[in-house]
Amino acid sequence: MDRLKIILLESALETVPQEIWRHPAVVKNARRRGKKPGETLLDVSLHYHAMKNLKDREKRGRPDIIHTTLLELLESPLNKEGHLEVYVHTYQGHVIFIDPSTRIPRNYNRFVGLMEQLFKHGKVPPDAKKPLIYIKTIALEKLLEKIGCKGLAILWEKGERTSPENIVSIAMNNNYAIGIGGFPHGDFSKEIVLLASYKFSIYRDPLNSWVVASRIAYAAEKKLGILP
Repeated sequence: MDRLKIILLESALETVPQEIWRHPAVVKNARRRGKKPGETLLDVSLHYHAMKNLKDREKRGRPDIIHTTLLELLESPLNKEGHLEVYVHTYQGHVIFIDPSTRIPRNYNRFVGLMEQLFKHGKVPPDAKKPLIYIKTIALEKLLEKIGCKGLAILWEKGERTSPENIVSIAMNNNYAIGIGGFPHGDFSKEIVLLASYKFSIYRDPLNSWVVASRIAYAAEKKLGILP
């Protein structure tokens, strides 16, 4: 079966890093939720002042981007028809594997709780032999090998301007994964840019991750005859 494989790259999804565990904003939020600081997600809306000295802070602390993008992709006709695989590659170098049948909570706070459970236990549900979601540390090159892809095509504002339909055709015809940035600002790391065999752009200005994902998914749906 033809499947489009999408990787959300360097996603702004991580638990609070140890260097800011003692910051008052972090401590206050953790206490309110009855958790340890390192068991909560980094969120710029809660930890703005604590994040001021973090490396690459403009790229981090936006779990909502991943929440919205996953809702867009996993609820798409492309996924419902069994033609999509989605992986979340995080800023810290972890990869989240998601069963296509997973129903991501529509409520953001429930999504946060789900991700915190995932980072703590390594899988969701924690006691499942075949979890719906699990996380492991794996290099991006190894991930591509593991999922059977020959390479990576990234959506990048500095890339060659072309249509979503062309990008999908190149990716699916040549068994390449499509990489979409999962962060709010900044740029891909040099390592990802060097790893990518293709670098494409679909618009003259940067677009939100979920907007790019929706255009790519729709192009694949048209290619496969799922939607007109």
